[in-house]
Amino acid sequence: MDMLSGITPAEFLRDYWQKKPLVIRQAFPGFESPVSADELAGLACEETVESRIVIEDDAGKPWQVHNGPFNEERFSKLPEQNWTLLVQGLDHWVPEVADLLEHFRFVPNWRLDDIMASYAPKGGSVGPHYDQYDVFLLQAQGNRRWMFGGECGSKSPRLEGTPLRILSDWQGEETVILEPGDMLYLPPAIGHHGIAEDECITLSVGFRAPTVDDLLTGFTDFLCNQPDAAEHMNDPDLAMQDNPGAIAPVVIDRLEALIQEKIGDRRNLSLWFGQFATAPKSVETVVPADEPAASEDLQAAIQAGEQVRWNEGSRFAFHELDNETALFIDGEQYLLRGDARPFAPMLCAGARVDVQALAAFAEDDAILGLLTNLYNQGSIYFE
Repeated sequence: MDMLSGITPAEFLRDYWQKKPLVIRQAFPGFESPVSADELAGLACEETVESRIVIEDDAGKPWQVHNGPFNEERFSKLPEQNWTLLVQGLDHWVPEVADLLEHFRFVPNWRLDDIMASYAPKGGSVGPHYDQYDVFLLQAQGNRRWMFGGECGSKSPRLEGTPLRILSDWQGEETVILEPGDMLYLPPAIGHHGIAEDECITLSVGFRAPTVDDLLTGFTDFLCNQPDAAEHMNDPDLAMQDNPGAIAPVVIDRLEALIQEKIGDRRNLSLWFGQFATAPKSVETVVPADEPAASEDLQAAIQAGEQVRWNEGSRFAFHELDNETALFIDGEQYLLRGDARPFAPMLCAGARVDVQALAAFAEDDAILGLLTNLYNQGSIYFE
């Protein structure tokens, strides 16, 4: 499928990714929503599903947010127009939605956030705002008018009286109406406002990058849990100084060298980041198999050609080290050596694993044991 309408993925990444918006007409020709409004409402009633309702005028208060889970009666009390239901992580719960991600594999797996569904009757929206992530807005049902353009930031004026970051003084540079199958790409910090022209569903495929705070605190926490973190800084060459209150330059030199040594360990950084980037968004999405399988049962199913698939909430990535390949799945690392190294890129290439390649790898007892562990912990399953 030519999802980018004639633009190659390489051209898209070069010319548009994190640079400027792109309207893609009929990215998915003949597209039909894989979920209905009733199904979204049903999911929003589930304890394990993150959901919100945004009402533009809630008893005189602008843009109010109500967090799920909801009961069925809540939906009967909503106004006829000007509200939106948001269901987060739809790809974790609906395999047909997760299948859409295969069209976006030109973006690394570790950058994926999730697919959010937005249902709205006529006039529904979540207000003019901006996000700090890349998003592809795929129209799944009905029509939505999008106004977008202009870079926003923390100093952009915001509307008071709402918990949302609604832009109070913003005018879009472009306006388009998306029909089913149309898609709009927006880089981070670009202001946008989508309003339902009629009853509609929009699927937001989001790609998020970690904040600097996430990276610094995450990696330092990881370093603090290493076995040598309990060792004390030493100073066997301590010299007399004129004033005991002074922190000598040599002390700062020693501190700098110690910290540089720890944070400059590229292997540690790689292993931490792989685990960090593949940690599941929710512990509710990756659950152990109902009936644990033995290795011989798993091998029989694989050799029979049964299709292995990632759990919809699982995250897969790998990193090539000097003499081994680190495979990361759901926040855990597995180090592969020798002939086992190609197993990682094969497993991470797509949600539906290459059946023939997998059967060949499964002849190795160590890899079969790993696959059995992944199956029993819920990271993979048979369709």
